[in-house]
Amino acid sequence: MNILYISISGNTKAFVKRLEAYAEEQHRLNSENPLITAKEISENSPFKVEADPFFTFVPTYLEGGNGLDNGDTEILTEVMREYLEYEENYKTCLGVVGSGNKNFNYQYCLTAKQYSEAFGFPFLADYELRGTAADCQRVYQILKEKAVN
Repeated sequence: MNILYISISGNTKAFVKRLEAYAEEQHRLNSENPLITAKEISENSPFKVEADPFFTFVPTYLEGGNGLDNGDTEILTEVMREYLEYEENYKTCLGVVGSGNKNFNYQYCLTAKQYSEAFGFPFLADYELRGTAADCQRVYQILKEKAVN
C-alpha cells in the first residue's frame, strides 16, 4: 500500500513511520498482509505522475474563520493539494486520512474533509496529533480493506 503524506510539525511523519512498522509486523505474522511504502511530499518534492494507487495523509493547518460559517484558509499543506492536482494525481488516490487537534472542534481534520470533497475520494479515518497504537491498528485495517476493494 502506498501512502503520500505531508508533515509540518513531525506528527504525521511519526504516525506514518509507526504505521509502516505495524504493517511490517503484520506482514511477518501473515505474508498476505500488505506492507506500506510511504513518501513524504514537501515544498522540495519533484512533482510526478502517480501511476499506482495511494492514500493521502494530511494534517490540518488553517487560518482565518472557523471553517463552518465564515470560511478558512489552508496554510502550510498547500503543496499536497498542488501535488494531488498535478496531472490529476487525485484520480489515483484511494482516500484520505486526516489528523489534527480535537481542541479545535469542527476544524479537527477539516483539511482532509475538504480534500475529500474537492477531489471526490473518501475521507477514510482520523487520528489526533501523533495517534496511538490503537489508531495505527485501526487505520491499517481501514487501508487494507480499502486497498482490496
